[in-house]
Amino acid sequence: MGGLWEDDEKKDKPVYRQQIIEHVKKPVTQTIFDVKWVPLSARVVACGNYPRNTGCLLIYQLNHGELDLKAEIEKPAPFKCMTFNHSHAETRTLATGNFVGELQLWDLERTDAPIFQTKAHKTIINGIDGACNNGPPEILTGSRDGAVKVWDIRQKDKPVAALEPSNPDRARDCWTVAFGNSYNPTERIAAAGYDNGDVKLFDMRMMKMRFEFNTANGVCNIAFDRADIEMNKLIVSSLEGRIRVYNLRTLHPTLGYSYVEQRVSTGTIWCTKPLPQNREVMMACGAGELALCKYHYPPQQVVKDQEGADKGVPGSVDEVNKATIGQQPVASFDWNRSKLGLGVCSAFDQSIRVVACTKLDLL
Repeated sequence: MGGLWEDDEKKDKPVYRQQIIEHVKKPVTQTIFDVKWVPLSARVVACGNYPRNTGCLLIYQLNHGELDLKAEIEKPAPFKCMTFNHSHAETRTLATGNFVGELQLWDLERTDAPIFQTKAHKTIINGIDGACNNGPPEILTGSRDGAVKVWDIRQKDKPVAALEPSNPDRARDCWTVAFGNSYNPTERIAAAGYDNGDVKLFDMRMMKMRFEFNTANGVCNIAFDRADIEMNKLIVSSLEGRIRVYNLRTLHPTLGYSYVEQRVSTGTIWCTKPLPQNREVMMACGAGELALCKYHYPPQQVVKDQEGADKGVPGSVDEVNKATIGQQPVASFDWNRSKLGLGVCSAFDQSIRVVACTKLDLL
């Protein structure tokens, strides 16, 4: 009888299904490479290039179900990536990397000239990230020249740290970078992903390589689940529709970090972004589709191996829901930190979309 009662309870329990809803679709004439919410606002910034190979910054305001264009700025070089993470939410300066290797900082109220500019790399800056939590405000850049550099805007023209290939002629293309482990004023990890599948974790306090490993596929995007805590999980997006979630709490001396791999798309996963309000929930962007996923921790995160060394145990990744929003790859995605479930993304079909994910508080 106990089993029958349990079955009846399961039937009566409501099933909540998180939905991915396209709220706004805004066609544009430019090619958009990155899109971000302006902190503490309903404004969106998009960067990319015009057909005449010049750079564009587009600022939109979300207003009653429409994206209203507030500013359109054209610059000589196309923009590839951008971030607000180096500045506090009240300051809201925008850092950009462009196709000629320039790192620039912009005040969105006065965009006639950058407030900071330096020639950071020899060629295109593929990835950029920032950090200002529990430490100095720094910007991390990765380029096609294979170099990864850390910049302090108070120190112009000279990076705080630089990871450069020993042989520039055989340098691998750095596709993505991310800051993490900023849980106190001295600790910080700079992570970089490369086109050959390499992922490198550089300790900024010790100024040495913490660990490096290979994922067997080109790394399109890396993200820490939270940048301002002791590093917990690293989400790696790669070719062939796969994401890996590494457990960074335990480093085995020979096996490295444990991980779980999940295929969530038929094409390339261009980026995977963890939800700011719940670090176990993430959105993966693939070949015209968005996949909402959730990470589940294992019952026991650390076990002992035969030699008695600590070995991490990977969790599992479940696909909560998936939505096809177009035929072209979704190149970038950003969650709104002020509104749970509100996101913005750009795709190579020359459009910017605002999406709403429902019932995320129930995950």
